[in-house]
Amino acid sequence: MGKLIVISAPSGAGKTSIVHFLLAQIDSLSFSVSACSRLRRENETDGIDYHFLAAEQFHKEIKENAFLEWEEVYENQYYGTLKSEVEKIWQKGKTVIFDVDVEGGINIKKQYPTECLSIFIMPPSLAVLEERLQSRGSESAESLQKRVIKAKGEIAKSEEFDKIILNDDFGVACMETMEVIQTFIG
Repeated sequence: MGKLIVISAPSGAGKTSIVHFLLAQIDSLSFSVSACSRLRRENETDGIDYHFLAAEQFHKEIKENAFLEWEEVYENQYYGTLKSEVEKIWQKGKTVIFDVDVEGGINIKKQYPTECLSIFIMPPSLAVLEERLQSRGSESAESLQKRVIKAKGEIAKSEEFDKIILNDDFGVACMETMEVIQTFIG
């Protein structure tokens, strides 16, 4: 069995950017592509951005215990990690890295308490997080408020992670995260 690295954070805290940095710096890491039941966006590729499954297929995979973790994020919109994806990465002798939401990260850590390093990327403040989300320009006022409320609950769960890294300065956060991971994978 290989090792797993979980990177979790509230939306807008910088986890995806940090994961991209890590993948470019550490050759032994391999990204776990999540499965989802939502429609594919124009700029997305099946098998690279997500494994796009119809809701019925997602339900079938759940019944067959094919997921390491999964959840219904919005009504009839499922996201999850296929066990086969993790096995495929381990067979290549690599360490799996996940970019998952906080609940997903906690669930993976529970299943692999010693093989998994869980890292929470902490935004400097809720105000900064809100600014980052607004600057994306992809959120309505209502959706922005939902994300900020959700972020408060997620930040409250940060203590359940092995390591908390403050993303106040992106370069510093990347280097700290890389050091923690390199120590863990040896």
